[in-house]
Amino acid sequence: VQLQASGGGWVQPGGSLRLSCAASGFTLDSYAIGWFRQAPGKEREGVSCIRIRDGSTYYADAVKGRFTISRDNAKNTVYLQMNSLKPEDTAVYYCARGPSYYSSDYVCRSMSVNYWGKGTQVTVSS
Repeated sequence: VQLQASGGGWVQPGGSLRLSCAASGFTLDSYAIGWFRQAPGKEREGVSCIRIRDGSTYYADAVKGRFTISRDNAKNTVYLQMNSLKPEDTAVYYCARGPSYYSSDYVCRSMSVNYWGKGTQVTVSS
């Protein structure tokens, strides 16, 4: 089982990035996948989650309207499109796998995941 996050980098405020979470060793269909982030000195928080089997999604209030989570079942990959980035979005972003019997809201809010991938750094600054 492996979750490989990529796509992070440096971007100016107002810019965009797309993160990818490539899954291997399992198929996405039976799980929920979430994006979480941890800024320096802060606790890890749920950003956006998707339950693959029905496509239901959750977004934290801080990112609603700016971030979009999606999946490509053929590529076994989940994406996080991040637009209108702000300096407060700066963090290490992780993707993680949770069970599909939980709602996407619950997976994100409670961080009910059973496998974490390595993170990717996102830095938003001018």
